[in-house]
Parts: sequence; C-alpha cells; structure tokens
Amino acid sequence: MKKLLSWNVNGLRAIEKKGFLDIVAELAPDVLALQETKAQPGQLPDALRNIPGYESFWASAEKKGYAGVCIYTRLTPLAVISGLGLPEFDREGRVLTLEFDDFFLINSYFPNAQHGLARLDYKLAFNRTLRTFVEQLAARKSVVLCGDFNVAHQPIDLANPEANRENPGFSEAERAWMDDFVESGYVDTFRKFNREPGHYTWWTYRFNARARNIGWRIDYFCVDAASEGRVQ
Repeated sequence: MKKLLSWNVNGLRAIEKKGFLDIVAELAPDVLALQETKAQPGQLPDALRNIPGYESFWASAEKKGYAGVCIYTRLTPLAVISGLGLPEFDREGRVLTLEFDDFFLINSYFPNAQHGLARLDYKLAFNRTLRTFVEQLAARKSVVLCGDFNVAHQPIDLANPEANRENPGFSEAERAWMDDFVESGYVDTFRKFNREPGHYTWWTYRFNARARNIGWRIDYFCVDAASEGRVQ
C-alpha cells in the first residue's frame, strides 16, 4: 500500500520554521504533494530541496513568492509532466504530474476566484483544461488528482454555507464544475469514508476561526472510478 499526502503549506520557507521536516519524518509518506510553495528551488536551502530518502520535483510560478507546487517522492517516477501545456496557467506553477508504474499523480493548486469573483473566468478555464488533461491520462492508467481545489463542494464542506453563497470558493459556477467532475465518475475519497460535517482543511486567521472550527474543506484527493477500490 502506498501512502500519499497532500498539503497546502502556504509558503514552504515559512513552514520549515514550524517543524516541516520533523512532520515529514513522522508521517513518512511515500509521496508528498505540496501546494502554494511560494518559492523557486533556487531560493530554498538544501535541506528543503533534498530531503533524505526523497526525490523532489517542482513547478514554480514565474512570479517569485507566488503559488507553486512540488512533489517529494520515495517512488521513482517513470515520467514528470510540468504544467498543462498552456502558458497562461503554467506561468503560475499550478500543476505537476508524476507517472508511476500503475497510476498518475496530479498535484494541482487551483486558482482562487478572488473577491467579487474577479478571477472566476480564469479559474473555470483552468478547471476545464485540467479536466481534459485528467481524462487523457485516465485513458492510459489510474489517475489520482490531489491538491487545493479552492472550492467547498457541498454545504457540508464549510461551516457557514448560507453566509457564503456566491463568495469565492462557494459560487454556483465553481460548485457546478465539481458536481460535474464527481458525477462523471471521479471519487472524492474523503467523502467515500466520512459523510459527517465539521471536517475542514482551511480556516481564516481571523476571528479565532481555527479554535472555533469555522472552516472550509477545499483540499481533495480524487480518483477515477476504476481506482476507487484501491483507496484505503
């Protein structure tokens, strides 16, 4: 059994100071997918570029200190695919894919629709492009799509759904894309095992939200239908 972890670190250099390497050692994943690294490899110390026992792969934003994804892996990949092949998305460092013997792992940091849904069109275009990419890979072998999707899919996935109607991350358009993705056969693996409320992956720094568990579940592991039985 392979242990896969996904984590939006909101700045890899910042999280290093909060025990990141100790956490990795304790959890000991086979593959660790990070989002919002906010760094290019050359900006990082060797301890972060080369964790003992892991290879690391990076897709960084052109703009320093912004977005970016990386994958640490104990499993040697057959191939590495950086981005989606479109500069308007790839310059932001949002997608990194590793091919292994029996599956593809796609690590993605979806765009935030932003205040007033100012970037909603960009996000939906990204979503459509990523969906096509996922389906192309799924035609070849199993696909695991993980990362920060920047959307709470259902009302159960955030503490205050009514207050957030049409806010970024809970707009009808974003949720409709997620509806279509899941209804087409891709499995939200957390909800496969847990259908209870109160489980979140992001909390604002304001209003003591973390302590009060006023959060959003916006991070996911999804697999194609053929792979559902392999998830534990």
